[in-house]
Amino acid sequence: MPLQPFTLERYFAKHEFSARYLLSSSDCEPLPMTDLLAMASDGTAALWHDLTLAYTESAGHPLLREMIASIYRGLNAEDILTAAPEEIIYLFMNTFLEPGDHVVSTFPGYQSLYELARARSCRLSFWKPREEEGWAFTAADLEALLEQDTKLVVMNFPHNPTGYVPPAKEYEKMVRMATDRGALVFSDEMYRFLEIVPGTTLPAACELSDRAVSLFGLSKSFGLPGLRTGWLACRDGDILRNMQELKDYTTICGSAPSEILAMIALENRVRIITGHIERVRKNLALLQDFGKRLLVTSPQDLSQVTGQPAVFELIPPVGGSVCFPRLPGVGSTFDFCERLVNEASIMLLPSKLFEWDDTHVRIGLGRENFPEVLERFVRYL
Repeated sequence: MPLQPFTLERYFAKHEFSARYLLSSSDCEPLPMTDLLAMASDGTAALWHDLTLAYTESAGHPLLREMIASIYRGLNAEDILTAAPEEIIYLFMNTFLEPGDHVVSTFPGYQSLYELARARSCRLSFWKPREEEGWAFTAADLEALLEQDTKLVVMNFPHNPTGYVPPAKEYEKMVRMATDRGALVFSDEMYRFLEIVPGTTLPAACELSDRAVSLFGLSKSFGLPGLRTGWLACRDGDILRNMQELKDYTTICGSAPSEILAMIALENRVRIITGHIERVRKNLALLQDFGKRLLVTSPQDLSQVTGQPAVFELIPPVGGSVCFPRLPGVGSTFDFCERLVNEASIMLLPSKLFEWDDTHVRIGLGRENFPEVLERFVRYL
C-alpha cells in the first residue's frame, strides 16, 4: 500500500516559510549556534575544533550514545541507535511490522506513528482521548482495544497535540497491560522533560520493560530541530540490528557536526530544558488570559462575521509545548486558519490535519515571540 501524503507536513511546507508569524510550532525556541557552542565543555569544544567532516559510525558516535544512555536507568550505549526522529519511526515500523499485524495507536497524533503501519497493511485500532475528562487516555480504553494477537502499541506522552500526560501509575499500568498481552510498546517521548506541571515526568517506557522502546531526540524539548538528531532506546538487540540494516538504505550514518553539537546539548540538558519550560509556562499563562479576553470582548464582533458567538475552550496541557483548544465560534477551523494565514500572515494548524474534527486548532507555546504573535491574533479577531 503506498504512503498517503503527510498532511501536516505538507501544510507546514506550504505556509511555514511564507507566513510571517507562526502560532503553531511544536518545537521550542531554536538555540543559536553561538549560544550552544558557548556551553561546550573543554572536551566537546576540542571535539568540535578537531572535527573532520568524514562519515560517522552508523549507530552513532560512541560518546554520543554513552551520553544518551546515561539519561535512562539500566541502559548502555549498545542499547541506543541514532538517526533523525522521523527516520527512527520509519526504520522501526518497516522492520518490526508485517502485513496483517494488529497495531493500537494513540490518536490523534503525528501521522507517521500510524500511517506507516497502515501502509504496511496492518490492522489499526485508534486509542482516543476523552476530551470531557481533560483529554485523558485511559488504561480501560486501551484494554478494550487490545486483541489476542496485538503486536504493537504506540504511545505518545506528553501527547501531541493535546499536551496530556497520564498519572505515572496509570501509565505504568498501560505499559504492563500491553506487554503482558505479548505486544511491544513503541513510546514516542519527544516532549519528555518538558512537563509544564511539576512532578509529572514519566519514566521512559524502555526503563519499565524490555518489551518497550523509547523514541526521543533534540527537536522539541531541546529546541534543536535543525540538528536532525534523535534516537531509539531499546534493550532488544535484534530490533536495533534490523533497523540499522535498513538504515544502510536511508541515511547510512548521521551528520558529523550534528553529533558533536548534540553532545554539547546533552551536557547542558537541564540548563537548556529549564529555559524552555519557563517560556512555555509563561506563554501558557498568556494564552489562558487571552481566552478570558476573547470570551469578554469578542463574541459580538465575531458574531457579525460568523453568525455565532466566539468561544475559546482550552484544556491546559500538562506537558509538552503544544495544546489543542476548541474554537467553535469561528465555524470551520480549517477555513478559519486559511483566512488567518492569507489575511494576517499568522499560521495555525487546524484539527482536520490530524484527521480529528473541524473545531480545534493546535497552538505552539515554545517560541520567544509568542506574546507578539498572540497579540496580533487578538487584533485580527
